[in-house]
Amino acid sequence: MKFFSSILLAAVSLVFSGCRSTPPPTPLSELNSHQTRGHSVFQTRCAACHYDRQSGPLHGPSLLSLYKKPALPSGAAATDERVTATITQGRNLMPAMGGQLDDADLNDLISYLHTL
Repeated sequence: MKFFSSILLAAVSLVFSGCRSTPPPTPLSELNSHQTRGHSVFQTRCAACHYDRQSGPLHGPSLLSLYKKPALPSGAAATDERVTATITQGRNLMPAMGGQLDDADLNDLISYLHTL
């Protein structure tokens, strides 16, 4: 019986160790000035199609934990270069935002996305 209990405990431990959730986004009150400006850009340009602080799709995928996952929804690596290219050039149903964001806004937006 003791052996069975040990095996059961080990199995339960393995199951729960595999169920790691990503950390929550940084609270808005703790964002630095670039991240705060990036949040504003997100609200203006992205929030109509993407959630930032909750999971599940809106019109596009949620961006919660975007950089905390090994890959983007497209399967590409979650890097600044890939995210920037997706924002500026668009992808599938997402329109290109390159002409709508200046470099400062784009950098602030990327900074904010890292907090999610």
